[in-house]
Amino acid sequence: MREFWYWAEEFDRKLIASAIEAGAKAVILEEGDEEEVKKLGKISVLRKGVDFEYVLIKGKEDEERAGRYPSDVKVVVETTDWTIIPLENLIAQRGELYAVVRDEEEAKTAIGILEKGVKGVVLKSKDLNTIKKVGKVLEEGEETLPLVVVKITRILPLGLGDRVCVDTTSMLSRGEGMLVGNSSGGMFLVHAETEENPYVASRPFRVNAGAVHMYIRTPNNRTKYLCELRAGDEVMVYDHKGRGRVVYVGRAKVERRPMLLVEGKWENRKVSAVLQNAETIRLTKPDGTPISVAELKEGDEVLGYVEEAGRHFGMKVEETIIEK
Repeated sequence: MREFWYWAEEFDRKLIASAIEAGAKAVILEEGDEEEVKKLGKISVLRKGVDFEYVLIKGKEDEERAGRYPSDVKVVVETTDWTIIPLENLIAQRGELYAVVRDEEEAKTAIGILEKGVKGVVLKSKDLNTIKKVGKVLEEGEETLPLVVVKITRILPLGLGDRVCVDTTSMLSRGEGMLVGNSSGGMFLVHAETEENPYVASRPFRVNAGAVHMYIRTPNNRTKYLCELRAGDEVMVYDHKGRGRVVYVGRAKVERRPMLLVEGKWENRKVSAVLQNAETIRLTKPDGTPISVAELKEGDEVLGYVEEAGRHFGMKVEETIIEK
Protein backbone atom coordinates (compact mmCIF):
# COMPACT_ATOMS: atom_id res chain seq x y z
CA MET A 1 0.00 0.00 0.00
CA ARG A 2 1.25 3.51 -0.80
CA GLU A 3 2.22 5.44 2.30
CA PHE A 4 0.83 8.87 3.13
CA TRP A 5 3.02 11.18 5.22
CA TYR A 6 2.18 14.73 6.30
CA TRP A 7 4.96 17.33 6.60
CA ALA A 8 4.16 19.69 9.47
CA GLU A 9 6.44 22.71 9.56
CA GLU A 10 5.26 23.28 13.12
CA PHE A 11 2.81 21.70 15.51
CA ASP A 12 -0.72 22.61 14.43
CA ARG A 13 -3.37 20.55 16.16
CA LYS A 14 -6.07 21.01 13.53
CA LEU A 15 -3.86 20.25 10.51
CA ILE A 16 -2.21 17.21 12.07
CA ALA A 17 -5.54 15.83 13.32
CA SER A 18 -6.94 16.25 9.79
CA ALA A 19 -3.97 14.37 8.34
CA ILE A 20 -4.50 11.49 10.78
CA GLU A 21 -8.22 11.38 9.90
CA ALA A 22 -7.29 11.34 6.19
CA GLY A 23 -5.17 8.22 6.71
CA ALA A 24 -1.65 9.60 7.15
CA LYS A 25 0.69 6.97 8.61
CA ALA A 26 3.41 9.42 9.68
CA VAL A 27 3.97 13.08 10.47
CA ILE A 28 7.24 14.84 9.73
CA LEU A 29 7.65 17.41 12.47
CA GLU A 30 10.15 20.24 12.00
CA GLU A 31 9.29 22.10 15.20
CA GLY A 32 7.26 21.09 18.22
CA ASP A 33 6.77 18.31 20.74
CA GLU A 34 6.18 14.90 19.23
CA GLU A 35 4.32 13.80 22.36
CA GLU A 36 1.65 16.37 21.52
CA VAL A 37 1.28 14.78 18.09
CA LYS A 38 0.90 11.30 19.57
CA LYS A 39 -1.90 12.54 21.82
CA LEU A 40 -3.97 13.09 18.67
CA GLY A 41 -3.74 9.48 17.51
CA LYS A 42 -1.46 6.49 17.06
CA ILE A 43 0.96 7.71 14.41
CA SER A 44 4.70 7.75 13.71
CA VAL A 45 6.57 11.04 14.16
CA LEU A 46 9.58 11.32 11.86
CA ARG A 47 12.59 13.63 11.89
CA LYS A 48 14.66 14.67 8.88
CA GLY A 49 18.17 13.17 8.94
CA VAL A 50 17.17 10.60 11.56
CA ASP A 51 14.28 8.58 10.09
CA PHE A 52 14.82 9.56 6.46
CA GLU A 53 17.09 11.54 4.15
CA TYR A 54 15.78 14.63 2.37
CA VAL A 55 16.99 15.87 -1.01
CA LEU A 56 15.82 19.06 -2.73
CA ILE A 57 16.36 18.43 -6.44
CA LYS A 58 17.46 21.52 -8.35
CA GLY A 59 19.55 19.72 -10.95
CA LYS A 60 21.20 16.50 -12.08
CA GLU A 61 23.75 16.61 -9.27
CA ASP A 62 21.01 16.48 -6.62
CA GLU A 63 19.25 13.65 -8.45
CA GLU A 64 22.46 11.61 -8.48
CA ARG A 65 22.99 12.28 -4.76
CA ALA A 66 19.48 10.96 -3.99
CA GLY A 67 20.25 7.81 -5.95
CA ARG A 68 23.47 7.07 -4.07
CA TYR A 69 21.88 6.34 -0.69
CA PRO A 70 21.80 2.64 0.33
CA SER A 71 18.70 0.82 -0.90
CA ASP A 72 17.26 0.39 2.61
CA VAL A 73 17.38 4.13 3.41
CA LYS A 74 14.13 6.04 3.05
CA VAL A 75 14.69 9.06 0.80
CA VAL A 76 12.25 11.96 0.48
CA VAL A 77 12.76 14.07 -2.63
CA GLU A 78 11.30 17.45 -3.49
CA THR A 79 11.55 19.07 -6.90
CA THR A 80 11.52 22.83 -7.34
CA ASP A 81 9.25 22.84 -10.41
CA TRP A 82 7.66 19.38 -9.95
CA THR A 83 8.82 17.79 -13.17
CA ILE A 84 8.54 14.00 -13.26
CA ILE A 85 11.83 13.20 -15.02
CA PRO A 86 13.94 13.07 -11.80
CA LEU A 87 11.30 10.86 -10.18
CA GLU A 88 11.26 8.51 -13.18
CA ASN A 89 15.03 8.09 -12.94
CA LEU A 90 14.98 7.52 -9.17
CA ILE A 91 12.00 5.13 -9.19
CA ALA A 92 13.93 2.96 -11.62
CA GLN A 93 16.85 2.85 -9.14
CA ARG A 94 15.31 2.44 -5.70
CA GLY A 95 12.23 1.28 -3.80
CA GLU A 96 12.35 3.44 -0.65
CA LEU A 97 11.44 6.66 -2.48
CA TYR A 98 8.97 9.26 -1.24
CA ALA A 99 7.91 12.40 -3.13
CA VAL A 100 6.85 15.74 -1.68
CA VAL A 101 3.53 16.88 -3.20
CA ARG A 102 1.37 19.94 -2.68
CA ASP A 103 -2.04 18.81 -3.90
CA GLU A 104 -4.05 15.80 -5.07
CA GLU A 105 -3.04 16.12 -8.73
CA GLU A 106 0.65 15.89 -7.86
CA ALA A 107 -0.15 12.91 -5.63
CA LYS A 108 -1.93 11.11 -8.52
CA THR A 109 1.06 11.72 -10.77
CA ALA A 110 3.61 10.55 -8.20
CA ILE A 111 1.90 7.21 -7.56
CA GLY A 112 1.43 6.54 -11.27
CA ILE A 113 4.91 7.28 -12.66
CA LEU A 114 6.30 4.33 -14.66
CA GLU A 115 3.22 2.34 -13.47
CA LYS A 116 5.25 1.52 -10.34
CA GLY A 117 5.10 4.93 -8.68
CA VAL A 118 6.78 6.13 -5.52
CA LYS A 119 6.47 4.18 -2.28
CA GLY A 120 4.71 7.10 -0.65
CA VAL A 121 3.75 10.75 -0.91
CA VAL A 122 4.65 13.47 1.57
CA LEU A 123 2.11 16.28 1.61
CA LYS A 124 3.16 19.85 2.31
CA SER A 125 -0.04 21.87 2.63
CA LYS A 126 -1.91 23.89 5.23
CA ASP A 127 -5.24 23.54 3.43
CA LEU A 128 -7.66 21.18 5.20
CA ASN A 129 -9.51 20.25 2.01
CA THR A 130 -6.25 19.40 0.24
CA ILE A 131 -5.27 17.08 3.09
CA LYS A 132 -8.58 15.24 2.76
CA LYS A 133 -8.31 15.01 -1.04
CA VAL A 134 -4.79 13.60 -0.97
CA GLY A 135 -5.88 11.01 1.59
CA LYS A 136 -8.69 10.00 -0.78
CA VAL A 137 -6.24 9.68 -3.69
CA LEU A 138 -4.07 7.32 -1.64
CA GLU A 139 -7.09 5.25 -0.60
CA GLU A 140 -8.54 4.89 -4.10
CA GLY A 141 -5.43 4.97 -6.27
CA GLU A 142 -3.81 1.77 -5.10
CA GLU A 143 -4.21 -0.40 -8.19
CA THR A 144 -6.18 -0.82 -11.41
CA LEU A 145 -6.39 -4.25 -13.02
CA PRO A 146 -7.55 -5.23 -16.52
CA LEU A 147 -10.52 -7.43 -15.65
CA VAL A 148 -11.71 -9.89 -18.29
CA VAL A 149 -15.07 -11.41 -19.20
CA VAL A 150 -15.13 -15.09 -18.22
CA LYS A 151 -17.68 -17.50 -19.73
CA ILE A 152 -18.93 -20.09 -17.25
CA THR A 153 -18.22 -23.67 -18.41
CA ARG A 154 -18.95 -25.85 -15.37
CA ILE A 155 -20.86 -25.73 -12.08
CA LEU A 156 -20.50 -28.70 -9.72
CA PRO A 157 -21.95 -29.10 -6.18
CA LEU A 158 -19.21 -30.49 -3.89
CA GLY A 159 -20.78 -31.13 -0.51
CA LEU A 160 -19.48 -29.70 2.76
CA GLY A 161 -16.28 -27.69 3.09
CA ASP A 162 -14.77 -24.85 5.12
CA ARG A 163 -15.34 -21.38 3.73
CA VAL A 164 -14.13 -17.93 4.80
CA CYS A 165 -16.42 -14.95 5.25
CA VAL A 166 -14.32 -11.75 5.13
CA ASP A 167 -15.87 -8.93 7.17
CA THR A 168 -14.09 -5.63 6.51
CA THR A 169 -14.01 -2.28 8.29
CA SER A 170 -15.35 -0.54 5.15
CA MET A 171 -18.71 -0.26 3.44
CA LEU A 172 -18.58 -1.75 -0.06
CA SER A 173 -20.75 -0.62 -2.95
CA ARG A 174 -22.68 -2.40 -5.68
CA GLY A 175 -20.21 -3.59 -8.30
CA GLU A 176 -17.39 -4.12 -5.78
CA GLY A 177 -15.91 -7.36 -4.52
CA MET A 178 -12.74 -9.37 -3.96
CA LEU A 179 -10.68 -11.36 -6.46
CA VAL A 180 -10.35 -15.00 -5.37
CA GLY A 181 -9.51 -18.24 -7.11
CA ASN A 182 -8.20 -21.77 -6.92
CA SER A 183 -5.13 -20.47 -8.77
CA SER A 184 -3.41 -17.11 -8.65
CA GLY A 185 -3.49 -17.34 -12.45
CA GLY A 186 -7.27 -17.10 -12.63
CA MET A 187 -9.67 -15.42 -10.21
CA PHE A 188 -13.35 -14.46 -10.09
CA LEU A 189 -14.63 -11.12 -8.77
CA VAL A 190 -16.84 -12.32 -5.89
CA HIS A 191 -19.38 -9.59 -5.15
CA ALA A 192 -19.88 -8.02 -1.73
CA GLU A 193 -23.11 -8.77 0.17
CA THR A 194 -24.71 -5.45 -0.79
CA GLU A 195 -28.02 -6.94 -1.95
CA GLU A 196 -31.20 -7.33 0.07
CA ASN A 197 -33.16 -10.58 -0.14
CA PRO A 198 -36.27 -11.96 1.61
CA TYR A 199 -34.24 -14.15 3.98
CA VAL A 200 -31.35 -12.02 5.23
CA ALA A 201 -30.41 -8.34 5.41
CA SER A 202 -27.56 -6.99 3.31
CA ARG A 203 -24.06 -6.95 4.81
CA PRO A 204 -22.24 -4.41 2.61
CA PHE A 205 -19.03 -4.71 4.65
CA ARG A 206 -18.76 -8.43 3.84
CA VAL A 207 -17.55 -10.71 1.08
CA ASN A 208 -18.32 -14.40 1.48
CA ALA A 209 -15.11 -15.22 -0.35
CA GLY A 210 -15.03 -19.00 -0.61
CA ALA A 211 -13.04 -22.06 0.40
CA VAL A 212 -10.11 -21.86 2.81
CA HIS A 213 -7.50 -23.00 0.24
CA MET A 214 -8.14 -20.22 -2.29
CA TYR A 215 -6.00 -17.21 -3.09
CA ILE A 216 -7.12 -13.64 -2.46
CA ARG A 217 -5.37 -10.54 -3.80
CA THR A 218 -3.72 -8.24 -1.27
CA PRO A 219 -1.83 -4.93 -1.78
CA ASN A 220 1.41 -4.66 -3.77
CA ASN A 221 0.49 -7.45 -6.22
CA ARG A 222 0.59 -10.13 -3.55
CA THR A 223 -1.80 -12.89 -2.49
CA LYS A 224 -2.74 -14.80 0.64
CA TYR A 225 -4.66 -17.98 1.29
CA LEU A 226 -8.11 -17.15 2.60
CA CYS A 227 -7.46 -19.25 5.71
CA GLU A 228 -4.51 -16.97 6.60
CA LEU A 229 -6.58 -13.79 6.94
CA ARG A 230 -6.70 -12.18 10.37
CA ALA A 231 -8.18 -9.00 11.86
CA GLY A 232 -6.05 -6.05 10.80
CA ASP A 233 -4.85 -7.58 7.51
CA GLU A 234 -5.02 -5.53 4.33
CA VAL A 235 -6.92 -6.93 1.34
CA MET A 236 -7.85 -5.49 -2.03
CA VAL A 237 -11.38 -4.64 -3.15
CA TYR A 238 -12.11 -3.97 -6.84
CA ASP A 239 -15.05 -2.49 -8.68
CA HIS A 240 -16.34 -3.81 -12.02
CA LYS A 241 -13.98 -1.48 -13.92
CA GLY A 242 -10.94 -2.96 -12.17
CA ARG A 243 -10.27 0.00 -9.87
CA GLY A 244 -8.84 -1.26 -6.61
CA ARG A 245 -8.67 0.06 -3.08
CA VAL A 246 -7.29 -1.24 0.20
CA VAL A 247 -9.64 -2.32 2.98
CA TYR A 248 -8.90 -3.86 6.36
CA VAL A 249 -10.14 -7.16 7.71
CA GLY A 250 -12.24 -6.76 10.84
CA ARG A 251 -13.02 -10.46 11.16
CA ALA A 252 -12.40 -13.59 9.08
CA LYS A 253 -15.01 -16.21 9.87
CA VAL A 254 -14.48 -19.87 8.92
CA GLU A 255 -17.59 -22.07 8.90
CA ARG A 256 -18.52 -25.44 7.41
CA ARG A 257 -20.99 -25.03 4.55
CA PRO A 258 -22.11 -26.77 1.32
CA MET A 259 -19.73 -25.79 -1.48
CA LEU A 260 -19.81 -25.34 -5.22
CA LEU A 261 -17.05 -25.59 -7.85
CA VAL A 262 -17.40 -22.86 -10.49
CA GLU A 263 -15.22 -22.93 -13.61
CA GLY A 264 -14.98 -20.66 -16.60
CA LYS A 265 -12.78 -19.67 -19.53
CA TRP A 266 -11.36 -16.50 -20.99
CA GLU A 267 -9.81 -17.22 -24.38
CA ASN A 268 -7.84 -20.41 -23.61
CA ARG A 269 -7.33 -19.59 -19.92
CA LYS A 270 -9.18 -21.40 -17.16
CA VAL A 271 -10.64 -19.63 -14.11
CA SER A 272 -12.02 -21.61 -11.17
CA ALA A 273 -13.15 -21.14 -7.59
CA VAL A 274 -14.86 -23.08 -4.81
CA LEU A 275 -17.65 -20.96 -3.33
CA GLN A 276 -20.38 -21.51 -0.79
CA ASN A 277 -23.52 -22.93 -2.37
CA ALA A 278 -26.02 -20.27 -1.25
CA GLU A 279 -28.21 -17.61 -2.84
CA THR A 280 -26.35 -14.78 -1.08
CA ILE A 281 -23.02 -15.61 -2.78
CA ARG A 282 -22.71 -13.69 -6.04
CA LEU A 283 -20.28 -13.21 -8.88
CA THR A 284 -20.15 -9.96 -10.86
CA LYS A 285 -21.47 -9.35 -14.37
CA PRO A 286 -19.50 -7.11 -16.77
CA ASP A 287 -21.81 -4.16 -16.02
CA GLY A 288 -21.27 -4.54 -12.26
CA THR A 289 -24.58 -6.31 -11.57
CA PRO A 290 -24.29 -9.18 -9.07
CA ILE A 291 -25.49 -12.65 -10.08
CA SER A 292 -26.16 -15.36 -7.49
CA VAL A 293 -24.37 -18.69 -7.81
CA ALA A 294 -27.81 -20.26 -7.29
CA GLU A 295 -28.89 -18.74 -10.63
CA LEU A 296 -25.58 -19.19 -12.44
CA LYS A 297 -25.55 -21.43 -15.53
CA GLU A 298 -23.13 -22.49 -18.23
CA GLY A 299 -22.63 -19.76 -20.82
CA ASP A 300 -23.16 -16.88 -18.36
CA GLU A 301 -20.51 -14.15 -18.47
CA VAL A 302 -18.90 -12.77 -15.31
CA LEU A 303 -15.81 -10.77 -14.42
CA GLY A 304 -12.45 -12.27 -13.57
CA TYR A 305 -8.72 -11.66 -13.70
CA VAL A 306 -5.97 -13.74 -15.30
CA GLU A 307 -2.18 -13.69 -15.08
CA GLU A 308 0.62 -16.20 -15.37
CA ALA A 309 0.37 -18.59 -12.40
CA GLY A 310 3.23 -18.82 -9.94
CA ARG A 311 3.47 -17.57 -6.35
CA HIS A 312 5.95 -18.17 -3.55
CA PHE A 313 4.77 -17.02 -0.10
CA GLY A 314 2.28 -14.78 -1.91
CA MET A 315 4.85 -13.09 -4.17
CA LYS A 316 4.80 -13.35 -7.96
CA VAL A 317 7.59 -15.59 -9.26
CA GLU A 318 8.71 -16.83 -12.65
CA GLU A 319 8.65 -20.63 -12.64
CA THR A 320 7.20 -23.63 -14.41
CA ILE A 321 3.96 -24.48 -12.68
CA ILE A 322 0.83 -26.48 -13.55
CA GLU A 323 -2.35 -26.09 -11.48
CA LYS A 324 -5.41 -28.26 -12.18
